[in-house]
Formats: sequence, C-alpha cells, structure tokens
Amino acid sequence: MQVTSQGSVRVDLVGGTLDIEPINLIIKNVITLNVATGLKAHVTLSKSEFDGIEIESKDYKRSYKYPSADLTEERVVYGNEFKEMTFVLQILRLFNLQTGLKVELSSGAPAGSGLGGSSAMGVTLYKALCQFTGRDFDRYTAVLRVKSVESRILNQGVAGYQDYFPALTGGVLAIKGIEGEIRVEQLFTPELKEVLESHLTLIYSGQSRASGINNWEVYKGFFDKKPEVVQGLTRIADISYSMYEALKNKEWDKMLTLIALEGLEREKLFPGITTDKIRQFTSELKKEGNVLGLKMCGAGGGGCFILVHKGLDAEFIKSRVAAHGMEILPFEVESPL
Repeated sequence: MQVTSQGSVRVDLVGGTLDIEPINLIIKNVITLNVATGLKAHVTLSKSEFDGIEIESKDYKRSYKYPSADLTEERVVYGNEFKEMTFVLQILRLFNLQTGLKVELSSGAPAGSGLGGSSAMGVTLYKALCQFTGRDFDRYTAVLRVKSVESRILNQGVAGYQDYFPALTGGVLAIKGIEGEIRVEQLFTPELKEVLESHLTLIYSGQSRASGINNWEVYKGFFDKKPEVVQGLTRIADISYSMYEALKNKEWDKMLTLIALEGLEREKLFPGITTDKIRQFTSELKKEGNVLGLKMCGAGGGGCFILVHKGLDAEFIKSRVAAHGMEILPFEVESPL
C-alpha cells in the first residue's frame, strides 16, 4: 500500500502574528490574508518490513531508521535526541505508528525561508496518514493537532494558525480566529491570481532566519504591554482589514500599496525582521522607481521576501536579483482544492 499527498506552502500577504491566540481575540478586526503557492510539500507513505520507522528527507538529503523500541513517548515527545525528525515522529505518534512504515517527504521551501514549509508538511503528512490508516479526515482537526505538536516543539509560545490552511485548501485566504473557532474565507478569482502573480516577485535571500524566535519577542512584548508592540500590531490589524476590504472591492492598486505598507510597519515593530543585504537591494531598486515596497515572508521574518512592483517591472527585477546573490522562487497562486 502506498499513499501520496501534497500541499502548498504559503506566502503571507498581511496580518501575520495576528493569528496567534489570544492576540487574535484582543485586537479588533483581526484578519490574516495569505496565498497558497505552487511550491508544495510532498509526502509518500508506504509499508516497510523494518521493525520501526524509516524516513527519507529530501530537505536534509538523509535517510533515517528508528527501531520501534526507541520510539517511546518519553523519548519522542519529551526528549531531544531525534532533532530534525522530532516533528515527523510526533505526528506519527498521533496515529500510534511506531513500526512497519516508510515516510518520504519534502517541505517544498528552503529551511528558514519564512514560507511555513514545516507547517505545510505537517498537515500534508497528517492528511496522508488519515488515508493510510483509514481514518476520517477533518481539516480543522488536522490544523489544531499539528499546530499543537509544532507549538510544543517550538517551546516559545503558541504557534500561529495561518501556515496550515493553504496546504489543505489552496487559493487566496482570509483567516480569522474567533472564540473557539477559526474561520477561513476563500477569496480566489482568476483576476486576483493574475494581479498577484504579475505584481509580486518572491525572492529567497539565501539567509536562513529563525521566524519563530523573532515572533516570540513580539509576542512577549505584546503581553508585557510594550506600547510600541501593542500599537504596531494594532496598526497591522488596521492595514490587514483595509486590505481585505480592498480585495473584496477589487481595488487592486490599493491592495498592493497596503501589502507594502504592512511590510514597513512590521519592520518598525521588529527591526531584525530583515537584513542589511535585503535593505540595500530594495533601496537600490526603489531609487530607480521599480519597487513599491518590500514584505518579508513569515510573521517574524524569514529568508524569503516579496517585492511589490508594477507589472511591467518584473523582468527588470529578475535581472537584478542574481547580481545580489539571491534567487527568484516561482510564484504561482494555486486554485482552490
């Protein structure tokens, strides 16, 4: 028996960090907007004769074999010996799987890119495991359970919920958390897809970032009542809600301006969100009038960022990226599943 599954990694447009409980319940009009991309996490499950778990990771270019006797709750959940495979093994434990299984996987995004690749892989793995074990699959249960595992491993507050849904829904999403519920609105249209793909360029800087750590500093600052953090997140919430309305009204120019504005507000909130290399690159392009703004991917910063630009400037930007030692990643908005 073999099961194969895939799920999109996301590019967050506006409203990151606002998807962390209970910030989402404290600030007014909280909404997070993101898109499912053509970059995809892949998972293949198959039966194995090995008395344990075999894992083949394309991200780490390594194969792992763990005897079933080693996969106790104490060691997998509360220990730290399995390192980069802890997340995978803890998800397998949700299905009581410790033997006779081979897992092949890739996250679809560079490590530390800020595209939520591990989260996309986690829910894609969960979905594949439901099919493999004959369990009913429920999207919200998958998100809540995988998010809980990732929060435990992160051990720096609660993980946000926005990264998981694009892998399971595709499209362009407006995500809003309310008391005990996460509401997901599908906003995809062919026209919106064309506007986003022609006015946004996704770039990998080559500088891996620790998004979760940066986000934790903002999270702590909010509950320490630091004025600059509370006010900064409130401004981001206002921008995000304005963009949601602009998107619904097909005010494309306003929508693009708000993405760039959110990027500026996020950098004020946490200056370490970007790097000197990225700032210099963007500054040069702005002087030539080719870029409206910069938006780092990942609520707390990441190795990837999007440039917001006029549609005709995409080719010019591509010609400048390589000269700065960066790489353009394919940016295609996936249709709803």
